[in-house]
Amino acid sequence: MVERTTANVLSELLKAASDPTRRAILTLLAQNGPMRVTDIHAQFEMSLNSVSKHIKVLETAGLVVRRTDWREHLIEVQMAPLSEIDKWFNDLRSIWDLRLEALDDLITNGDDEDD
Repeated sequence: MVERTTANVLSELLKAASDPTRRAILTLLAQNGPMRVTDIHAQFEMSLNSVSKHIKVLETAGLVVRRTDWREHLIEVQMAPLSEIDKWFNDLRSIWDLRLEALDDLITNGDDEDD
């Protein structure tokens, strides 16, 4: 069994969010709340099977959950996993901030070494 490390989770989230259709499904669910699979399908010009496959990828990444009420399957967006992407971007941002500060210091103070 593959251990779900932070790197694996982040990769699944980015893979799921990389597709425009899946991003559109997430946006649709965030705007409208839980929806039936058939109602989601009605918003796209593709087969129900294709929409279901996109939803499955989102489920695997933890970005949506499926609730079953009798024969009705409701898909609901889960925003919490997006915090992993936000954390990753914040880490990148802090690295770039340090690099920009060093560049600013170099430009402001010049090279202190004698030639």
